[in-house]
Amino acid sequence: MDWADRIGRRIRFRDLHIVLAVAESGSMAKASARLAISHPVVSKTINDLEHTLGVRLFDRKPQGVELTEYGRALIKCGTTVFDEMRQGLKQIEFLTHPDAGELRIGCPEIVMAGLLPAIVETFVRQYPRIRLHVVHANTALLEFGDLRERNVELLIGRTPAPLLDDDLQIETLFAEPFAAVGPKESEWARRRRVELSELLHERWVLPPYDSAPGRLIFELFRRCSLEPPVPAMTTLSVQLTTALVASSRFVGLLPISVVNFSSDRAMLKKLPVNLPDVSASTNIITVKHRTLSPLAELFIACGREVARPLSAKNAVSPARPT
Repeated sequence: MDWADRIGRRIRFRDLHIVLAVAESGSMAKASARLAISHPVVSKTINDLEHTLGVRLFDRKPQGVELTEYGRALIKCGTTVFDEMRQGLKQIEFLTHPDAGELRIGCPEIVMAGLLPAIVETFVRQYPRIRLHVVHANTALLEFGDLRERNVELLIGRTPAPLLDDDLQIETLFAEPFAAVGPKESEWARRRRVELSELLHERWVLPPYDSAPGRLIFELFRRCSLEPPVPAMTTLSVQLTTALVASSRFVGLLPISVVNFSSDRAMLKKLPVNLPDVSASTNIITVKHRTLSPLAELFIACGREVARPLSAKNAVSPARPT
């Protein structure tokens, strides 16, 4: 297939835009209404494009249209083209207004409760006109859909190791250990040193042991030659954990970033317990070979800046998942 004669001169961005609209709408009639152009124009564009490429892009059915294998290949290419074009326009906008724009990121609750507010606080102080949108994404459960579908530009969170998804790029910000926490006014908070074994009979609030953080905590107790306690409450909610520990007689184990940055930290006390080096990595996750917007680059740089002290202070080897 000769590019200059059959492709370069005959396929336009408008054609790809129409193909994407038809694929997303599932019918040419719906696409024409969505694009505010006539149905014959949509139909002719698809027919002409199929003639140019020499393949059928859509199977016509009474209830609408469905992409063929060739159509899916073109959609994948077209989506990349439009994404790169969108990033190029963002770069132009950034060059014109380097302190303004919009950025969408995703992260799990544990990052929202700890590291993210610290990054955002630094970021908005430096770039007050940039609007941030944060959506929930459980990276530990491999929820990468928003990233792959371009609903967010980057994710911040923990991932299983090793990550087997070849299309994703992982940058580790820091590996952090756990800290034992209790109410600020508890008897343990007034001690200079506490052994983990002394806390075994306290009311624990912990993640389930069959979850990703729970397996790390289970290993932590085992490394101390202790039988992991039966928690009084199990939850994956960091917000609930910090609230219970801060307001009652519960004790718990939290990542050090949550202890340092949590909004409830004034009511929490990091207990003087010497814990083994069981840690988890917090990562920035992006899609390989996808151009990041300048705003995403600024946010990532800010994340590195905030995480650098934690990385230096908590330089321990991450625990392997069990």
